[in-house]
Amino acid sequence: MQASSATKLLSQLDSRRANELCRDALADAGITVGGTRPWDITVHDERLYHRLLRDGTLGWGEAYMDGWWDSPALDQTMDRVCRARLREVIKDNWVLFAHAVKARITNLQSLSRASENASRHYDIGNDLYEAMLDKRLLYTCAYWQNARTLDEAQDAKLDLVCRKIGLRAGMRVLDLGCGWGGFAAFAAERYGAIVTGYTVAAEQVKLAKERYAHLSVDIRQDDYRRASGQYDAVVSIGLMEHVGPKNYRGYMELVDRCLAPGGVAFVHTICGTKTTNHIEPWFDKYIFPNAVLPTPDAIIHAMEDLFIVEDMHNIGEHYDRTLMAWWERFDAAWPTLAEKYGPTFYRMWKYYLLSCAGSFRARETNLMQLVFTRTGTRQPLGVRAS
Repeated sequence: MQASSATKLLSQLDSRRANELCRDALADAGITVGGTRPWDITVHDERLYHRLLRDGTLGWGEAYMDGWWDSPALDQTMDRVCRARLREVIKDNWVLFAHAVKARITNLQSLSRASENASRHYDIGNDLYEAMLDKRLLYTCAYWQNARTLDEAQDAKLDLVCRKIGLRAGMRVLDLGCGWGGFAAFAAERYGAIVTGYTVAAEQVKLAKERYAHLSVDIRQDDYRRASGQYDAVVSIGLMEHVGPKNYRGYMELVDRCLAPGGVAFVHTICGTKTTNHIEPWFDKYIFPNAVLPTPDAIIHAMEDLFIVEDMHNIGEHYDRTLMAWWERFDAAWPTLAEKYGPTFYRMWKYYLLSCAGSFRARETNLMQLVFTRTGTRQPLGVRAS
């Protein structure tokens, strides 16, 4: 047998083996290649299996972006992928190893990197977010208890936060990672608070200043680490995912410096179920560069000798419904966005939203709200009332 023929045969055998391994793993999750159920997948390019074994979850997501596979209900597919822990099956690859090493030796969320990290996601276009999000442009988990619409659910989330920190008229509030200023505006309008917000994303600051110039809201384009002053409450809603393990303690020390005597602090963050120093490679590359999902233990450990936890509330199940609402709004608005963003972006964004919905549905990720105070401070009214 000639060398070229032998190489070709070995390649075919490798492809067959990769095909079998991946199909078996998917079958263990209840997913059939070529099946007829909503969560089954159709493979358009047989190279998918080698790519999956070589590149892990990065390859799985990129192959979807490239149109190598499809699913009628991607959220249901990813729910089953998460429940079966298929990421664990394919975790031993060079992509994850490279991410782990990089995160271990580098502060990926350093002050010098923060603006670039945020700009790559939050500055891609306000038109996209205005089409996808609610009227206040809240880009975090809504609270669907007794809510029928996304707007109602997001207002309910904001009111829940305000009640938990015992917000009253005239209170000074520091909003770290304030986004488009939705919480700041709500707290000022509904509760009469005076709010200072920090975000590094230029497009967010621009929109917030245009919308809320009439309110007692001061939105600043700067890193949260440069916040100063004294406040009755310090809040972050969706920032902790971007803080990073090397900076958790520094975050708590900042809150301690900025919190007035008797004040209350609040964190609303996605949490993972195990300690890690890096996010999934696909999400790192395409969605949230250098983000890390903290565990509740990591956050609480960073408070040591500074704060005590007054309340911890998991509303992660509400994120599934929130993400599905964002997907429906994005998909409906796509005809007006398609020319600017293009078909690859559509598949990327679809994979992002629906795979996240599946992850929250499987409870692989959760959304934690923590209320904390200094020793000697009375428990906030909202916590005592609950």
